[in-house]
Amino acid sequence: MSWNSLKFLKLKPFGLIFFIIFFSSMISACSPLSIRESKEIKPVTKTNFIMGSLVKITVYDEDIDESVFNRVFNRIQEIENKMTINKVTPQGEIIRLNNSAGHDFVELSGETFFILEKGKYYGEITQGKFDITIGPIVKLWNIDTENAAIPDGEEIIQKLPLVDYRKLELDQEQKKAKLSEEGMMVDLGAIAKGYAADEAAKILIDAGIKHAIINLGGNILTIGSKPDGSLFRLGLQDPFQERNINMAVVRLNNQSLVSSGTYEKFFEANGKKYHHIIDPKTGYPVENELVSVSIITEKSIDADALSTSVFLLGLEKGMDLVEKLPNTEAVFVTSAKKVFVSSGINKDIFELVNEDYQLELKR
Repeated sequence: MSWNSLKFLKLKPFGLIFFIIFFSSMISACSPLSIRESKEIKPVTKTNFIMGSLVKITVYDEDIDESVFNRVFNRIQEIENKMTINKVTPQGEIIRLNNSAGHDFVELSGETFFILEKGKYYGEITQGKFDITIGPIVKLWNIDTENAAIPDGEEIIQKLPLVDYRKLELDQEQKKAKLSEEGMMVDLGAIAKGYAADEAAKILIDAGIKHAIINLGGNILTIGSKPDGSLFRLGLQDPFQERNINMAVVRLNNQSLVSSGTYEKFFEANGKKYHHIIDPKTGYPVENELVSVSIITEKSIDADALSTSVFLLGLEKGMDLVEKLPNTEAVFVTSAKKVFVSSGINKDIFELVNEDYQLELKR
């Protein structure tokens, strides 16, 4: 397969992805008109810490009403308050659902119900590799907290039967949900940030913003392109190097980019690394040849869920799934520093920048 035979991609942290925005303009020395047309627009950036992540919004439009940033941050905070399982809030819908496990249906807002539906959808198309009821196992490992430790094997065996997305009952008509067994626990950590990024984009677009990047803890979503019409350039983290060192660059226009990898959240014990991508079938961090998966698609909620799903599926099954989904592409990085890309990715939107990596066009 050659680059020319690949179809053109119709698209779609700190940590998983370090993104770099290359914003420059070509000024012709012999054309005053070109100089006027290439007037640089300085981006406006605001940051906040929400959903356990640094949220960074960068807007490239002129004449911005900066109150839009507060609206975005307030909306993301509202979503966190509903979806979190790490702190009690009056709006905490997922905590109420988990506390009622094995007993009652819980009435939910439309958006929480929507995310649960999405979670079950990805559970179905991955045959349970993506499972939003992974909460009991996540709590045993406590990865990315000061209490991270290897759980007792018997504890994992006892908790595994509680992990089954099919036991999450949804009442579409009344927007209610129920976990069928006591001790079950929904954890939306692999999907809620993507939804929040999509909601942030809605606010910016409604405010008339045409050129922006939303970085929600590594979940990247672009609105349009750069003001000069060129695509946004974002760096993919080198999984074997410290943060902010890239192994590749991708170009986006109205798309989301989300990566999952073994290098972002982990702890080491007895000379072995234990990362945060837990296989719901075994209760342990998944072990396969992958060290990173990056998903490019239109909605960040889908990129978020798929980056975890595809990583858990592995290279072969993960690639098969990506190829079946519309407007969805993926970049796989293996422990042998081989890079595999889905069929819609070509050299116009993807570029290796580290010679240590080898691009494989066939699998």
